[in-house]
Amino acid sequence: MRFLSLAVIDLLMYCTAASALLLAFFQRGPEFITRRKGFVASLAAAAILLHTVLLYALVFSPHHMDLGFFNTASMVGWLVALIAFATLFKPHFESLGVALLPLAGISILLAEIFPSDQLMIIESDWPLDAHIVLSLIAYSLLAVAALQAILMALQEYRLRHRMPGGMWSALPPLQLMERFLFQLIIAGFCLLTLALFAGFFFVHNLLEQHLVHKTVLSVLAWVVFAILLWGRWRFGWRGRTAIRWTLGGFFVLMLAYFGDKLVLELILGRHWNLMS
Repeated sequence: MRFLSLAVIDLLMYCTAASALLLAFFQRGPEFITRRKGFVASLAAAAILLHTVLLYALVFSPHHMDLGFFNTASMVGWLVALIAFATLFKPHFESLGVALLPLAGISILLAEIFPSDQLMIIESDWPLDAHIVLSLIAYSLLAVAALQAILMALQEYRLRHRMPGGMWSALPPLQLMERFLFQLIIAGFCLLTLALFAGFFFVHNLLEQHLVHKTVLSVLAWVVFAILLWGRWRFGWRGRTAIRWTLGGFFVLMLAYFGDKLVLELILGRHWNLMS
Protein backbone atom coordinates (compact mmCIF):
# COMPACT_ATOMS: atom_id res chain seq x y z
CA MET A 1 0.00 0.00 0.00
CA ARG A 2 2.99 2.29 -0.57
CA PHE A 3 1.27 4.21 -3.37
CA LEU A 4 -2.38 3.94 -2.36
CA SER A 5 -3.01 7.67 -2.72
CA LEU A 6 -1.60 7.61 -6.26
CA ALA A 7 -3.84 4.65 -7.09
CA VAL A 8 -6.86 6.64 -5.87
CA ILE A 9 -5.81 9.57 -8.07
CA ASP A 10 -5.42 7.19 -10.99
CA LEU A 11 -8.94 5.82 -10.45
CA LEU A 12 -10.32 9.36 -10.32
CA MET A 13 -8.62 10.24 -13.62
CA TYR A 14 -9.99 7.11 -15.28
CA CYS A 15 -13.48 7.83 -13.95
CA THR A 16 -13.34 11.48 -15.02
CA ALA A 17 -12.43 10.47 -18.58
CA ALA A 18 -15.23 7.89 -18.60
CA SER A 19 -17.69 10.43 -17.17
CA ALA A 20 -16.83 12.91 -19.91
CA LEU A 21 -17.67 10.24 -22.49
CA LEU A 22 -20.90 9.33 -20.72
CA LEU A 23 -21.95 12.95 -20.41
CA ALA A 24 -21.34 13.44 -24.11
CA PHE A 25 -23.67 10.57 -24.99
CA PHE A 26 -26.44 11.76 -22.71
CA GLN A 27 -26.24 15.42 -23.68
CA ARG A 28 -25.02 15.96 -27.20
CA GLY A 29 -24.14 12.68 -28.86
CA PRO A 30 -21.13 11.62 -30.94
CA GLU A 31 -20.40 15.08 -32.41
CA PHE A 32 -19.70 16.39 -28.90
CA ILE A 33 -17.25 13.55 -28.37
CA THR A 34 -15.39 14.55 -31.51
CA ARG A 35 -14.91 18.09 -30.20
CA ARG A 36 -13.90 16.95 -26.71
CA LYS A 37 -11.84 13.94 -27.74
CA GLY A 38 -8.56 15.74 -27.02
CA PHE A 39 -9.49 16.28 -23.38
CA VAL A 40 -10.67 12.70 -22.88
CA ALA A 41 -7.65 11.22 -24.66
CA SER A 42 -5.20 13.38 -22.68
CA LEU A 43 -6.77 12.44 -19.36
CA ALA A 44 -6.91 8.75 -20.29
CA ALA A 45 -3.27 8.83 -21.43
CA ALA A 46 -2.22 10.41 -18.12
CA ALA A 47 -4.15 7.76 -16.19
CA ILE A 48 -2.56 4.97 -18.23
CA LEU A 49 0.92 6.42 -17.65
CA LEU A 50 0.38 6.56 -13.89
CA HIS A 51 -1.08 3.03 -14.02
CA THR A 52 2.10 1.89 -15.80
CA VAL A 53 4.35 3.32 -13.09
CA LEU A 54 2.31 1.83 -10.25
CA LEU A 55 2.04 -1.54 -11.97
CA TYR A 56 5.78 -1.72 -12.61
CA ALA A 57 6.47 -1.07 -8.93
CA LEU A 58 4.03 -3.83 -7.92
CA VAL A 59 5.09 -6.54 -10.36
CA PHE A 60 8.80 -6.16 -11.06
CA SER A 61 11.80 -6.43 -8.76
CA PRO A 62 15.45 -7.17 -9.56
CA HIS A 63 15.04 -10.93 -9.18
CA HIS A 64 11.40 -11.84 -9.76
CA MET A 65 7.98 -10.93 -11.07
CA ASP A 66 4.98 -10.99 -8.73
CA LEU A 67 1.96 -12.25 -10.70
CA GLY A 68 -0.46 -12.71 -7.85
CA PHE A 69 -4.22 -12.45 -8.38
CA PHE A 70 -4.66 -8.68 -8.09
CA ASN A 71 -1.39 -7.84 -9.85
CA THR A 72 -2.43 -9.98 -12.81
CA ALA A 73 -5.87 -8.38 -12.80
CA SER A 74 -4.20 -4.96 -12.81
CA MET A 75 -2.06 -5.97 -15.78
CA VAL A 76 -5.22 -6.96 -17.64
CA GLY A 77 -6.79 -3.66 -16.56
CA TRP A 78 -3.81 -1.78 -17.98
CA LEU A 79 -4.09 -3.61 -21.31
CA VAL A 80 -7.84 -3.03 -21.40
CA ALA A 81 -7.22 0.69 -20.78
CA LEU A 82 -4.86 0.74 -23.76
CA ILE A 83 -7.56 -0.87 -25.91
CA ALA A 84 -10.10 1.67 -24.64
CA PHE A 85 -7.67 4.47 -25.48
CA ALA A 86 -7.28 3.09 -29.01
CA THR A 87 -11.07 2.99 -29.47
CA LEU A 88 -11.20 6.73 -28.81
CA PHE A 89 -9.77 7.11 -32.30
CA LYS A 90 -12.10 4.53 -33.88
CA PRO A 91 -15.27 6.35 -34.95
CA HIS A 92 -18.50 5.22 -33.25
CA PHE A 93 -16.77 2.99 -30.68
CA GLU A 94 -15.69 5.57 -28.08
CA SER A 95 -18.48 4.29 -25.81
CA LEU A 96 -16.39 1.29 -24.75
CA GLY A 97 -14.28 3.63 -22.63
CA VAL A 98 -17.27 4.36 -20.39
CA ALA A 99 -16.99 0.86 -18.91
CA LEU A 100 -13.37 -0.08 -19.59
CA LEU A 101 -11.58 2.94 -18.13
CA PRO A 102 -13.15 2.74 -14.62
CA LEU A 103 -12.46 -1.01 -14.53
CA ALA A 104 -8.79 -0.31 -15.20
CA GLY A 105 -8.73 2.19 -12.33
CA ILE A 106 -10.40 -0.26 -9.97
CA SER A 107 -7.87 -2.95 -10.89
CA ILE A 108 -4.82 -0.87 -9.91
CA LEU A 109 -6.50 0.31 -6.71
CA LEU A 110 -7.25 -3.29 -5.64
CA ALA A 111 -3.68 -4.31 -6.45
CA GLU A 112 -2.40 -1.59 -4.12
CA ILE A 113 -4.86 -2.47 -1.35
CA PHE A 114 -4.30 -6.24 -1.53
CA PRO A 115 -0.63 -7.00 -2.19
CA SER A 116 -0.36 -10.73 -2.87
CA ASP A 117 3.19 -12.05 -3.30
CA GLN A 118 1.71 -15.42 -4.21
CA LEU A 119 2.98 -16.38 -7.65
CA MET A 120 6.64 -15.55 -8.15
CA ILE A 121 8.42 -15.98 -11.46
CA ILE A 122 12.16 -16.13 -10.85
CA GLU A 123 14.82 -15.71 -13.53
CA SER A 124 12.36 -16.27 -16.36
CA ASP A 125 13.51 -16.49 -19.97
CA TRP A 126 11.87 -15.43 -23.22
CA PRO A 127 9.57 -18.47 -23.81
CA LEU A 128 7.88 -18.05 -20.44
CA ASP A 129 7.76 -14.27 -20.83
CA ALA A 130 6.24 -14.66 -24.31
CA HIS A 131 3.64 -17.10 -23.01
CA ILE A 132 2.60 -14.72 -20.23
CA VAL A 133 2.50 -11.60 -22.41
CA LEU A 134 0.59 -13.27 -25.24
CA SER A 135 -1.87 -14.82 -22.78
CA LEU A 136 -2.61 -11.51 -21.08
CA ILE A 137 -3.07 -9.61 -24.34
CA ALA A 138 -5.33 -12.36 -25.70
CA TYR A 139 -7.41 -12.33 -22.52
CA SER A 140 -7.72 -8.54 -22.63
CA LEU A 141 -8.89 -8.52 -26.25
CA LEU A 142 -11.42 -11.25 -25.60
CA ALA A 143 -12.60 -9.46 -22.45
CA VAL A 144 -13.34 -6.38 -24.56
CA ALA A 145 -15.07 -8.67 -27.07
CA ALA A 146 -17.26 -10.00 -24.24
CA LEU A 147 -18.21 -6.44 -23.27
CA GLN A 148 -18.97 -5.72 -26.92
CA ALA A 149 -21.19 -8.82 -27.02
CA ILE A 150 -23.08 -7.61 -23.93
CA LEU A 151 -23.65 -4.20 -25.55
CA MET A 152 -24.90 -5.95 -28.69
CA ALA A 153 -27.27 -8.09 -26.64
CA LEU A 154 -28.71 -5.02 -24.91
CA GLN A 155 -28.96 -3.13 -28.17
CA GLU A 156 -30.69 -6.05 -29.88
CA TYR A 157 -33.11 -6.42 -26.97
CA ARG A 158 -34.06 -2.74 -27.14
CA LEU A 159 -34.57 -2.95 -30.90
CA ARG A 160 -36.77 -6.05 -30.61
CA HIS A 161 -38.90 -4.38 -27.96
CA ARG A 162 -38.96 -1.04 -29.78
CA MET A 163 -37.14 0.90 -27.07
CA PRO A 164 -35.02 3.43 -28.99
CA GLY A 165 -33.51 6.60 -27.63
CA GLY A 166 -31.14 7.57 -24.85
CA MET A 167 -27.45 6.91 -25.01
CA TRP A 168 -28.16 3.70 -26.94
CA SER A 169 -28.94 5.77 -30.00
CA ALA A 170 -25.31 6.91 -30.02
CA LEU A 171 -24.09 3.34 -30.48
CA PRO A 172 -23.18 2.24 -34.00
CA PRO A 173 -25.56 0.03 -36.01
CA LEU A 174 -25.59 -3.65 -35.05
CA GLN A 175 -23.80 -4.56 -38.28
CA LEU A 176 -20.81 -2.38 -37.34
CA MET A 177 -20.92 -3.64 -33.75
CA GLU A 178 -20.84 -7.22 -34.98
CA ARG A 179 -17.96 -6.52 -37.38
CA PHE A 180 -15.89 -5.01 -34.56
CA LEU A 181 -16.81 -7.94 -32.31
CA PHE A 182 -15.31 -10.43 -34.74
CA GLN A 183 -12.25 -8.26 -35.29
CA LEU A 184 -11.59 -8.46 -31.55
CA ILE A 185 -12.28 -12.20 -31.45
CA ILE A 186 -9.99 -12.96 -34.40
CA ALA A 187 -7.14 -10.92 -32.87
CA GLY A 188 -7.64 -12.48 -29.43
CA PHE A 189 -7.94 -15.99 -30.88
CA CYS A 190 -4.70 -15.64 -32.86
CA LEU A 191 -2.81 -14.44 -29.79
CA LEU A 192 -4.35 -17.16 -27.64
CA THR A 193 -3.19 -19.71 -30.21
CA LEU A 194 0.36 -18.34 -30.06
CA ALA A 195 0.25 -18.29 -26.25
CA LEU A 196 -0.83 -21.94 -26.07
CA PHE A 197 1.79 -22.90 -28.66
CA ALA A 198 4.51 -21.15 -26.64
CA GLY A 199 3.27 -22.78 -23.45
CA PHE A 200 3.10 -26.34 -24.77
CA PHE A 201 6.46 -26.27 -26.51
CA PHE A 202 8.59 -24.08 -24.27
CA VAL A 203 7.11 -24.00 -20.72
CA HIS A 204 8.08 -27.31 -19.17
CA ASN A 205 5.78 -27.24 -16.12
CA LEU A 206 2.59 -26.23 -17.94
CA LEU A 207 0.90 -29.54 -17.07
CA GLU A 208 2.01 -29.73 -13.44
CA GLN A 209 -0.68 -29.96 -10.78
CA HIS A 210 -1.02 -26.25 -10.05
CA LEU A 211 -1.31 -25.30 -13.75
CA VAL A 212 -3.16 -28.24 -15.32
CA HIS A 213 -6.63 -26.80 -14.70
CA LYS A 214 -5.61 -23.49 -16.24
CA THR A 215 -4.19 -25.30 -19.26
CA VAL A 216 -7.25 -27.50 -19.80
CA LEU A 217 -9.67 -24.58 -19.48
CA SER A 218 -7.56 -22.41 -21.79
CA VAL A 219 -7.62 -25.13 -24.44
CA LEU A 220 -11.39 -25.53 -23.97
CA ALA A 221 -11.87 -21.76 -24.42
CA TRP A 222 -9.71 -21.95 -27.56
CA VAL A 223 -11.99 -24.70 -28.90
CA VAL A 224 -15.11 -22.60 -28.19
CA PHE A 225 -13.73 -19.59 -30.06
CA ALA A 226 -12.49 -21.83 -32.89
CA ILE A 227 -16.01 -23.26 -33.30
CA LEU A 228 -17.46 -19.74 -33.25
CA LEU A 229 -15.10 -18.53 -35.98
CA TRP A 230 -15.72 -21.67 -38.03
CA GLY A 231 -19.48 -21.22 -37.64
CA ARG A 232 -19.15 -17.59 -38.70
CA TRP A 233 -17.17 -18.61 -41.81
CA ARG A 234 -19.20 -21.71 -42.71
CA PHE A 235 -22.74 -20.81 -41.67
CA GLY A 236 -22.63 -17.05 -41.22
CA TRP A 237 -23.36 -17.16 -37.48
CA ARG A 238 -24.34 -13.76 -36.15
CA GLY A 239 -26.65 -12.04 -33.70
CA ARG A 240 -27.64 -13.97 -30.61
CA THR A 241 -25.72 -17.07 -31.69
CA ALA A 242 -22.47 -15.13 -31.93
CA ILE A 243 -23.19 -13.36 -28.63
CA ARG A 244 -23.81 -16.64 -26.76
CA TRP A 245 -20.66 -18.31 -28.09
CA THR A 246 -18.58 -15.22 -27.32
CA LEU A 247 -19.79 -14.97 -23.74
CA GLY A 248 -19.47 -18.73 -23.24
CA GLY A 249 -15.92 -18.78 -24.53
CA PHE A 250 -14.92 -15.81 -22.40
CA PHE A 251 -16.49 -17.35 -19.29
CA VAL A 252 -14.35 -20.46 -19.73
CA LEU A 253 -11.27 -18.32 -20.37
CA MET A 254 -12.00 -16.25 -17.27
CA LEU A 255 -12.14 -19.44 -15.21
CA ALA A 256 -8.83 -20.48 -16.74
CA TYR A 257 -7.06 -17.21 -15.96
CA PHE A 258 -8.63 -16.20 -12.66
CA GLY A 259 -10.80 -19.04 -11.34
CA ASP A 260 -7.86 -21.20 -10.37
CA LYS A 261 -5.92 -18.23 -9.03
CA LEU A 262 -8.91 -17.15 -6.94
CA VAL A 263 -9.24 -20.55 -5.28
CA LEU A 264 -5.53 -21.34 -4.86
CA GLU A 265 -4.26 -17.92 -3.82
CA LEU A 266 -7.08 -16.11 -2.06
CA ILE A 267 -9.00 -19.04 -0.57
CA LEU A 268 -6.35 -21.72 0.01
CA GLY A 269 -3.44 -19.29 0.34
CA ARG A 270 -1.01 -21.41 -1.64
CA HIS A 271 2.33 -20.04 -2.81
CA TRP A 272 4.61 -21.29 -5.55
CA ASN A 273 7.46 -20.26 -7.78
CA LEU A 274 7.83 -20.69 -11.51
CA MET A 275 11.41 -21.30 -12.51
CA SER A 276 12.73 -21.01 -16.05
